[in-house]
Amino acid sequence: METLEGNQIHVIKPVLPKLNSLYELAISGDKECWLFHPSWHVCIYRRMFESENKTLTKEGILHFLELYETKHLPNSPGFSEFVIGPLMDALSESSLYSRTPGQSIGACPPLGMRLQKFLATYLTLLPEEEKGSFLLKFIQKMTSRHWCAVPILFLSMALASIPACKVLGAEGLHALRDVLQCTMITHQILLRGAAQCYLLQTTMHLTDVEKVSFPEVSSFLLSLRPEESLRRDTLLWTELCSWLQENDRCFRKSVTSDFGHQETPSLCEYVHSLVGEYLKTPASERENCFMPDWFEAKLVSTMILLAADVEQMKNKYSGKSNIEWTELEAFLNPLLDVLMKLGSNAYIPTLKTDKSLQLLLKLLQTRSLKCSNTQDDEVLFFIWKSLVTPVESILEFILRRLATNELSTVGDLDRCDMYLALIPEIVNLALKGNLKKMPSIKNFLSSLINASIRNLQERNSEKEPKVKEQIRKVASMASLAAVCDIMDGELEVHLKSLPSVDALKKFISFSQLNEVLKKPSYIEEKNSICEETSSQGWGKIVARYVRDQWICRRFVFNSFATLAQEYEETSVMSLSTAERSKEILQSALEALSILPSDQVSPVFDCMKVLVPKLLDSSEALCIEAFDLAWKIISSLSNTQLIFWANLKAFVRFIFDTEVLAVAASAKGQAYNKIKEIIFNLIDLSTTKTGVFNVVLSHCCQSWIFPTVDERSAFTNAFLNAGNYSELITEACVFGTVFRKDQRHIQDVHAFIENLGEKCAANVVAESTNRDDHYVRICAVKFLCLLDGSNILHKTFMEDIFIKLLDKDELVSKSRTRYYANSLQHRIKNRVWQTLLVLLPKLNQNFLCGTLDRVFQAGFSNNQASVKYFIEWIVILSLHKYPQFLDKFWDCFCYDEEKLKKSICTFLSVLAHFDIILQNTSEKKPALKKALIVVLQWCFSHNFSVRLYALIALKKIWGMCRMLHVEEFEALTPVIESSLQQVENMHGTGNARRNWQRIQDHFFFATFHPVEDYSLETIFYILPRLAELAEDEWISLSKFDRFTDIPLPAAFQWCHSRTELRDLKPSDWSQQDMGSHLAEADSQTEWTDVQKKIIPWKNSTPSLDLETAFQDRAVKLGKSNSRLIVVASLIDKPTNLGGLCRTSEIFGASALVVGSLHYIQDKQFQHLSVSAEQWLPLVEVKPSQLVDYLQQKKTEGYTIIGVEQTAKSFDLTEYCFPEKSLLLLGNEHEGIPANLIHHLDVCVEIPQQGIIRSLNVHVSGALLIWEYTRQQVIKQKQQQ
Repeated sequence: METLEGNQIHVIKPVLPKLNSLYELAISGDKECWLFHPSWHVCIYRRMFESENKTLTKEGILHFLELYETKHLPNSPGFSEFVIGPLMDALSESSLYSRTPGQSIGACPPLGMRLQKFLATYLTLLPEEEKGSFLLKFIQKMTSRHWCAVPILFLSMALASIPACKVLGAEGLHALRDVLQCTMITHQILLRGAAQCYLLQTTMHLTDVEKVSFPEVSSFLLSLRPEESLRRDTLLWTELCSWLQENDRCFRKSVTSDFGHQETPSLCEYVHSLVGEYLKTPASERENCFMPDWFEAKLVSTMILLAADVEQMKNKYSGKSNIEWTELEAFLNPLLDVLMKLGSNAYIPTLKTDKSLQLLLKLLQTRSLKCSNTQDDEVLFFIWKSLVTPVESILEFILRRLATNELSTVGDLDRCDMYLALIPEIVNLALKGNLKKMPSIKNFLSSLINASIRNLQERNSEKEPKVKEQIRKVASMASLAAVCDIMDGELEVHLKSLPSVDALKKFISFSQLNEVLKKPSYIEEKNSICEETSSQGWGKIVARYVRDQWICRRFVFNSFATLAQEYEETSVMSLSTAERSKEILQSALEALSILPSDQVSPVFDCMKVLVPKLLDSSEALCIEAFDLAWKIISSLSNTQLIFWANLKAFVRFIFDTEVLAVAASAKGQAYNKIKEIIFNLIDLSTTKTGVFNVVLSHCCQSWIFPTVDERSAFTNAFLNAGNYSELITEACVFGTVFRKDQRHIQDVHAFIENLGEKCAANVVAESTNRDDHYVRICAVKFLCLLDGSNILHKTFMEDIFIKLLDKDELVSKSRTRYYANSLQHRIKNRVWQTLLVLLPKLNQNFLCGTLDRVFQAGFSNNQASVKYFIEWIVILSLHKYPQFLDKFWDCFCYDEEKLKKSICTFLSVLAHFDIILQNTSEKKPALKKALIVVLQWCFSHNFSVRLYALIALKKIWGMCRMLHVEEFEALTPVIESSLQQVENMHGTGNARRNWQRIQDHFFFATFHPVEDYSLETIFYILPRLAELAEDEWISLSKFDRFTDIPLPAAFQWCHSRTELRDLKPSDWSQQDMGSHLAEADSQTEWTDVQKKIIPWKNSTPSLDLETAFQDRAVKLGKSNSRLIVVASLIDKPTNLGGLCRTSEIFGASALVVGSLHYIQDKQFQHLSVSAEQWLPLVEVKPSQLVDYLQQKKTEGYTIIGVEQTAKSFDLTEYCFPEKSLLLLGNEHEGIPANLIHHLDVCVEIPQQGIIRSLNVHVSGALLIWEYTRQQVIKQKQQQ
């Protein structure tokens, strides 16, 4: 417990094994009982679970869960309480479910796997009578607080993995339903869907069916959303059907049901009674003005489909080939009876008509996931075939309700929506099921159009309009909008040949846009209860009325080839086409300002047609339209449900082929405005993932696969790609560096996606392609589709190539810190990946002009992954065009200052010289030149450069021997003995090992620049081998999953060779100035940073450094202390300023800090009071500390850590050596584990209080004073 008071994991980890021995000692020999109460152990875990250090919490949880796998502990009630209490509280922290560094993306996190094993094992140890109550409490705990999606998912998965046992009753089912409703709150749809799947599996594995009734099961099933988890044709649905079939006639009889004397009803009997009960309506005194809730209709339709599928499963098992569907027919008959009477019987209660049409709509909306043709799905085909029969009756009823005065209250508008939702489903039903019904549908639509137009043309004579009249107008406009939507979508029906369609077009063209309905007076209405309690305010109704007008207007625009033709056919006005268009666009802007943000998409669609016609004459108005549209979209960015549909409509408008083309041809303000919107959208995408994906996917598809549309036939869609090339350039390098919590959610997503069909959520949930990777995938696939022989494509690719090189130069010149996996590193990496994709499509002339820029990039200071790509591009360019070799040799002619940073890049290219000369007939002159160049660098003073030169020499000399180049005969003994000497080198240090490591490195040993040229190598294998962050690896499966843009049919560069694919990252890191490769192996898992050059090793020799200190001390008249204080781990300027002052006062020889920038900090200066001017300060970054400490050890310093450890010395008893180096820990974490084993000794300050740690400045000051005190005493004794 005392050790756990600290927060440092490296101090606590050694204590955990002692817990195991404690358990062994706490259990009696026969393992039957506890010798002392287990709550003592529980206290220890509880302390760990409540720690501020999440790593410690995770270790504690994993250790506790592992106990039950490895030890056979006696049962104790206290443990169950502890699991449901503190353990589950700790498990609610999402960050604990992260992958370990070694795990691949998409793997199950260790805690997830351990939870599954723990729950299964723990349950087997519990007595039978306790299992049910433990699980019930466990599930209820999941409902008792708002859990995040990730913990709920893994707890649900653990519950689903418990071996089948009948322990949960009705209460357990209710608790599981409560969990479902708790998980619905979260926003990650895939995680929510997966949790639902596992909770349903839990229900099937653990429910005692004799304790639950069909109504309880069916109401639980309805908590599962069909669009997220439980849907027909998934493995989960099949599993549910099997469970229902196996347990048929085992379920408890419902208290309310009436099945006669039968004890346990069958599923079919239950569904039969359910349909009957559903369609029964009580005779009420007055008609209810509100529609019934949809809950019941969903429940009945789901149970009908389940029962039908169970019946089909039974028949398949029994081997029946002809299924008569008697049960399914029996379920549908009561519904069909009501539907057949709708048209003729005007006295059916409204509630009954509502319920029957709700059920009809739910059945018609069922789609098959597997069968594209409904006839292949026998159950659905039978349902549809049955439901075709009453089509005429239904249409007659709907027409009567919509066309006459029957819809009269605000509550009736919900009914109107239901009727209108049925119309497209009935059209679809007739198309797929029975074309003989088409004439009836055409007559119905004609009558509906005519009646709606008549209703809308009626003018109110009274000043105050009545509710009934206004509602009728709303319903009529909604009817016209629904008809327009059907005619826009269903082309094969030839509905546009209807005579009433012309009347509809004329009516819409003449009608005033944005017409609003005056709010009616409710005074005369007797039935005012409905109105007052109505959920829809009048403002909402008016907004919907205006939106419907724009849906109709969109239909008119879409049905005419040009606007002029529309105006000619439908208008007798004297206005010109441009004036009329301007009028409509002004109305559209007005509509955008009055409509709610979620109803603007039809207005956007109309603006898409109008803006190209007006960009020349009314540019200011068009820019106003762009601005207003963007304002609406950016205001919606915080909403989840309505944002995406509106964004798509916005993108269709702004990035319409013709809008872009007209704006680009004028190159005016509109063109600049669109470019501004592009960058605004990219900015928005950094905070709302998926926005750029929508924009780019739309543009790439419309540019490379333009639709044949008469309106845009005269513009070449691909010209837009050139005019707006920024879109593609930005897409190629797009991707933010995510926070840890965001990466964690993405990891869990990847894990779910990896489960494939096993998890129904993957099959059911709509693939949104909102991952940032898909932006780059879309851009790369677009570039792959381009053809170098097409002049437009060629110009575009060359432009992109130049722009990407510009971007690389810009990043290189920026002052932002450039370290491994920084955003700068990632952008450069993406630039060169894209350039590599473009390379094969570029011609010789263009490459001739740009290759110099590629070479110049090679001279920059780049991270290893970027170097590999630059080297690869140079190798491929020289392989294809060996005539560029002279340009390449020029790179070796610069002065040494420029070359010393980058020479390894060019020597690496020479290591593949055999591939470069593959297409050259005259190899000897090139080899001669290469040999001369390489030999010079074999004598470099830099060990790393010599290694690269020797690798190149070995390759080039091997080629010379094969070609028998006589001119080099004289050199043979020298070179061969040198190479032999290298192979057999012995001696101190790591020279031989480094030579072996560089030879085994993938870039020289396995990688083949030509044969390994593929998307997989560029985007997945090479980033992985170069040890880029995992979120930069794009697997080939992601390219396959992104189907918006296909790869060309003849594209053969997809897969890498197996040899490369199977490699693991090597421990050699390519470095230009690798001066300390000998110590490369000292990097441990704790230092995930690039190894930098250590300044004091290259510039001032250590002896000089010491001399400089001494000189300064003499000048200041101070004693020459041998104490160095190392504060590189401290990052608070206040602590550093105080230490600087203390060190200077007590005459320390130097203070080592992590960065000299701290000296400029106001807080530092406030506490140091100019001490930094009188004390030598040295900069050593935390990542360089290991090397620095090792160097100081060799100089005779004792490395002393100020840390509490098991073997630390008491400060009052420790005698400081003269040459002492004090290493101070970080304010929060202390001294990291990777540095502790470099210490010679740890010293701790004795304490008597309760608080266990001092401020780091105070600790340092106490040790500095103690050292000074001891040295002063020694000096006095010597004197």
